[in-house]
Amino acid sequence: MNTLAHAGGPGPWMLFFPLIWAAVVVSVVTLARRTGFGRGRRGPGPWNQRPAHGENSPIALLGRRFAAGEIDEDEYWRRLSVLDEQFGRVGKDGAV
Repeated sequence: MNTLAHAGGPGPWMLFFPLIWAAVVVSVVTLARRTGFGRGRRGPGPWNQRPAHGENSPIALLGRRFAAGEIDEDEYWRRLSVLDEQFGRVGKDGAV
């Protein structure tokens, strides 16, 4: 009985081409997702959005209370560390 491999056909290597193409497609999709390709116009997805740090944000309100002297520096940093966990990374200078 002649099989495809012994009759001069493509042999078992023919099975590897779909696997190679699948690996290429998975690699391209993974690379595109990690680099953020395609999010430029729409912005980041909901999993990567940070809340706005406008003038009514809790961090801005805390800064105004500290500037007005309502809370001391220790209280300011303690509360800022709690807000940092909830609203994102904030540096000591108040920058996001």
